Amino acid sequence: CKSVPGLGPGTPRCPLVDVASASNFSCFQLRHLHLDLRLNFAVKEMSGWMVLDLVPVQPGVHILVLDSHPSLLIHSIDCKVPGAGPEEPISLTYRVDPFTDYGSSLNISLPPAAKPGHLIQITVRYSTTDGPAIWWLDPELTCGQSRPLVFTQGHSVCNRSFFPGFDTPAVKSTYTATVRVPDGVTVLMSASRSSYSKQDRVFEFSMELPVPSYLVALVAGELQHVDVGPRSRVWAEPCLLSCAVKKLGGSVERWLGVAEELFGPYLWGRCDLVFLPPSFPIVAMENPCLTFIIASILESSEFLLIDVVHEIAHGWFGNAVTNATWEEMWLSEGLATYAQRRITTEAYGEAFTCLETAVRLDALHRQLRLLGDNNPVSRLQVKFEPGVNPSSLMNLFTYEKGFCFVAYLSQLSGDVRRFDCFLRDYISEFKFKSVVAQDLIDYFLTYFPELKDAAVSQREGLEFERWLSGSGPPLFEPDLSAGGALTRPVQDLCDLWRTSKAPNLQTLETFDLSAWSTFQIVLFLDRMLDLSPLPQDVMASLSGCYSSLFDGLNAEVQIRWLQMVVRNSFYPELPRVRAFLHKHVRTLTHNTAYLEKAFDRVPQVFLWAVLRVARCTVPVRSKRYG
Repeated sequence: CKSVPGLGPGTPRCPLVDVASASNFSCFQLRHLHLDLRLNFAVKEMSGWMVLDLVPVQPGVHILVLDSHPSLLIHSIDCKVPGAGPEEPISLTYRVDPFTDYGSSLNISLPPAAKPGHLIQITVRYSTTDGPAIWWLDPELTCGQSRPLVFTQGHSVCNRSFFPGFDTPAVKSTYTATVRVPDGVTVLMSASRSSYSKQDRVFEFSMELPVPSYLVALVAGELQHVDVGPRSRVWAEPCLLSCAVKKLGGSVERWLGVAEELFGPYLWGRCDLVFLPPSFPIVAMENPCLTFIIASILESSEFLLIDVVHEIAHGWFGNAVTNATWEEMWLSEGLATYAQRRITTEAYGEAFTCLETAVRLDALHRQLRLLGDNNPVSRLQVKFEPGVNPSSLMNLFTYEKGFCFVAYLSQLSGDVRRFDCFLRDYISEFKFKSVVAQDLIDYFLTYFPELKDAAVSQREGLEFERWLSGSGPPLFEPDLSAGGALTRPVQDLCDLWRTSKAPNLQTLETFDLSAWSTFQIVLFLDRMLDLSPLPQDVMASLSGCYSSLFDGLNAEVQIRWLQMVVRNSFYPELPRVRAFLHKHVRTLTHNTAYLEKAFDRVPQVFLWAVLRVARCTVPVRSKRYG
């Protein structure tokens, strides 16, 4: 590896302040986090304590400020100072202050014995109520509908309602956990299970590599597993397990092997997956050792493949090397998207990857048309105003514009294999650290000195600074012509339908959509949706040709067709909208009576809105869609 001038090897420019964190994290070194929790499903409560092993790094710091949340009930806080006299804990005073609508600040007065360079142990006893990180599901809302389930989701700033701490990606630490549960409940965490007492129903976990707080995750319920590789297993409720195993087979180990050839050793030991009910708020989450993924994605093998590979890529980009602030989320998501596409190119060929990329870049430009080129959320470096929730700015630009910038850097390097080597060394240099964009850019220009000498960062119209701080579309997009055999028929069919009259059946017979992949059909429907509203006779012909075919395909296809139905006021197909919503929305709520009223009395615009909500219950939802 090559060191960056002015920095020690792998020493990033970690920020001293994170506008999304109330904590004074820069005043301390967090060495370890321990959680000891009891789960009470009857009252939907987690209770217990948390221990932080901290070392003050600055003199004169008398207050420890942690990120917390109004949903956390703090019962007591105490401190031990090992080696400073009696080992009895010292009770500490504290207060909770407002911070933002997504959290509060927990201000703890430290004892005089807390000195720079000396370890202190802070124990916070607390219990949780109804916070954004913790999702308690009654049996009716699980896939098996027989037992309750709970899971946590920490990204981006939700885990401050799971436990108080330094809820910023700038801070990483190891962690351990002890979790006590009732009979019949299995607990999993984003860590290795170190022990389990069947008699006492106590699960213990250990994460021996440093991770940011948002990657601490837990799920507990009626879960079973099947090994699908030497270092991977699939977890799910019993009713889902065989389907999940069948869909994945031995693919996880194959994808891991390809990724390791490209980017170096997989660092996290286990690469397990747990499939969660449709209430899971995103498609998938890259929790180390244990990816959380929504069960409804099993309907689409291609989208399952892409999302699992994307989460595997996060093992290097996001989990090992992390964006230091949420203002530069693209450092995780853009690089992971690039890595995902390198993996699928090696595993499935360039044409498949180009098709998937075309679908995503189409979506990016669609979002730009809605927001406008000057919208600040289209920047890679988004400056947060105080109080703005980072999760609200999660969008396609983070993924796809970030991907395009990384693809541009790859093109500048002159050879994709050479760039693979750069990424491998980048991971080796900065692993288990948090970085800012300038760390990546400096390392890139030092790794390729000929590019630095050629001042590629200042090329007119493609300046790196413009990439990062400029709004609007990507300044460069990769050549997708290698996917022409798959994308050209899609565009040809769109061109046939875009005329004011429906094409003749003989011409349409040359396009066999039953032989198309999911991504091809999705690309076709997305582009037809862009052409809407369409004449009613065209919609009638589209329905006659394809509706029965779409009805038998996965939800990714169905949701797009039904959006066309609503967008074009095509009333003959509205019963299909009703059936789709009943199937997918009922998993999120006990009361679906409002759906009946919606069909009978509510304007078309409401149906469109409900479909957009329903789209959040099927695999199309992920962090990349916001």
